[in-house]
Amino acid sequence: MYNVSFPGLGINGLSVNPVALSVGNFQIFWYGIIIASGLVLAFIYAWFSSSRFNVDRNKLINCVLVGIITGIIGARLYYVLFSLDYYLAHPVEIFYIHRGGLAIYGGIIGALLGGCIVAKIQNMKVMPVLDIASLGFLIGQGIGRWGNFANQEAFGTPTDLPWGMISENTGGVTVHPCFLYESIWCLLGFVIIHFLSKKFQKYSGQVFYMYLVWYGFERMLVEGLRTDSLYLPFTMFGAEIRVSQLLSLLLVIFGVVMLIINRKKEDPFYADYRRKKSVG
Repeated sequence: MYNVSFPGLGINGLSVNPVALSVGNFQIFWYGIIIASGLVLAFIYAWFSSSRFNVDRNKLINCVLVGIITGIIGARLYYVLFSLDYYLAHPVEIFYIHRGGLAIYGGIIGALLGGCIVAKIQNMKVMPVLDIASLGFLIGQGIGRWGNFANQEAFGTPTDLPWGMISENTGGVTVHPCFLYESIWCLLGFVIIHFLSKKFQKYSGQVFYMYLVWYGFERMLVEGLRTDSLYLPFTMFGAEIRVSQLLSLLLVIFGVVMLIINRKKEDPFYADYRRKKSVG
């Protein structure tokens, strides 16, 4: 149980219990419930949006199911890879995912790889699947970050800003609620990119590239505030480099370049779809 406050907002004494249900020694955590809720809502959105992206929804189910499994594996492997010294000394703990240690970027990479492999096996076009997945990620990330709030983790350095958060896990110091920044940014990004995709999408992959730029930009900034970052095992230019910041920068650059390269690209499917909807 944590006592959480946002003193600058006049919110004090919130009781936050990471455990949602206990039956004997068996416990169900809010983190898992919140993550699962985000996944369900993301899937519902993908299901009802599939026709707009010219994706077979029945085949999409297989991509999602495999993507969930490979996403969990990827999230864990990513975390282990950049904490390798510890896990080489304690190899059995690699499997203790119930103790935490899942990295969102690893989850995204794993989910995309698994989903795309299944899409290729089913002779689906990959880029429309990536477009749907991107909007689903924004929903899942926006909701899932509240699991970090329940665990009182993924916060940042001390701050005097009015929305600073304080609890036992912050050491009694008011800190940046980084989970909140990312949640708001991702949900706002979903609304904006969803609207743009319905009104202005011209080709498959456009939404995916916008997602890379939108999320990568935020993560690049917010990661610099966090106190639990994973670092590269070597220095660059004499400085320690946060893995997620470097990856975010690369994704932003890649997304911007691809949007520029494809700025004149047009797929008749999207124009026809909007025309039929306007007529209907």
